[in-house]
Amino acid sequence: MKSLVTTSSSVSPALLPSADLDVARIREDFPILKQKVHGKPLVYLDNAATSQKPQAVIDSEVELYSKYFSNVHRGVHLLSQRSTDAYEKAREKVQNFLNARSSAEIIFTRGTTEGINLVAQTYGQQHVQPGDEILISEMEHHSNIVPWQMLCAQKGAILKVIPINDEGEILLDEYEKLLSERTRLVGIVHLSNALGTVNPVQQMIEMAHQRGIPVLVDGAQAVPHIPVDVQALDCDFYVFSGHKLFGPTGIGVLYGKKELLETMPPYQGGGDMILSVSFKKTEYNVLPFRFEAGTPNIAGAIALGAAIDYVQEIGLDKIATYEDKLLAYATEAMAEIPGVRLIGTARNKASVLSFLIEGVHPHDIGTILDREGIAIRAGHHCAQPVMERFGVPATARASFAFYNTLEEVDALIAGIRKVQEVFS
Repeated sequence: MKSLVTTSSSVSPALLPSADLDVARIREDFPILKQKVHGKPLVYLDNAATSQKPQAVIDSEVELYSKYFSNVHRGVHLLSQRSTDAYEKAREKVQNFLNARSSAEIIFTRGTTEGINLVAQTYGQQHVQPGDEILISEMEHHSNIVPWQMLCAQKGAILKVIPINDEGEILLDEYEKLLSERTRLVGIVHLSNALGTVNPVQQMIEMAHQRGIPVLVDGAQAVPHIPVDVQALDCDFYVFSGHKLFGPTGIGVLYGKKELLETMPPYQGGGDMILSVSFKKTEYNVLPFRFEAGTPNIAGAIALGAAIDYVQEIGLDKIATYEDKLLAYATEAMAEIPGVRLIGTARNKASVLSFLIEGVHPHDIGTILDREGIAIRAGHHCAQPVMERFGVPATARASFAFYNTLEEVDALIAGIRKVQEVFS
């Protein structure tokens, strides 16, 4: 990518993104990025909340609804067969994307939140007893806190928390101390939405497995930014949402090891999750259908498959390399601004830059940047315990994707300086 840097910063040339990605061409695939906001070109830096959609994803839903839409798994007519084939092909795409052993290990959900709740109310209900412990970290999203709190309240179990240091990194020695004979499950985020920390999940999984403890990984933020191989990680469960991966809202994935899923009771009852029903007895369906009651989000699954195709065509290794350098460039440029404090300075980070400006509330930062056409997030980011850990009520958060550019980082830096001028 050609650099058009106009800031006066002394950012190291080594941090500049390489030319491996043709970002200008990629941006042409995202129609929403071509608009103006308040008369300024849109600078979309709220990707951790949700990502924008390439035309291929949009087209996949239009094609379904205009050419071959019908309900899946239930019809012998041609439209139903075509919809079913496309829906199940999307499941295979997810399987390959995660390198799962079988498509039967891929459960479609509404999103990461539902996937975690599913595990809590099936595996958790089976295996957690009074006095048992569930282990999560101090940097979790509410979606990986509340379902476990609910389960603990139901079962009389105890939720224990792995502490983090001032840089926003897991304290592995403390984690090891917390693993005990009463630990029944570990739930850990792969990439923190509030801090950008990439956790050493493979090492944490190994440590838990040495004691026979299963691990669920929240991959909502990770899958758009770094390659994920569930077999290499050896995680027991992995969850993510389609809308963070340039796909639609309302669709997500729960990966689970087949040997675990087969022992878990259905999460919901209804159509399609059964083989036979009588008033005396119901026989449940095989994997993965036993966990997908009712008419599924057919269009969402197919569009998620299109999003996976799009990302894989670019290459997640290339995406990760580009975004790492983009984040490093932004971090160094922001660190040069007096009065700006970064929240989350882990050695291994991706995609997220949370910050504060001295004397300015994060909501005011977001409001002023919006008038400059810059979309960021301001608040607690559904991670209130993280805010408490760092002693702040909220942060401003810029989060990046592969369609963001150096020029947009420069616009963010200029916008921050304008915020400081307004409040000086």
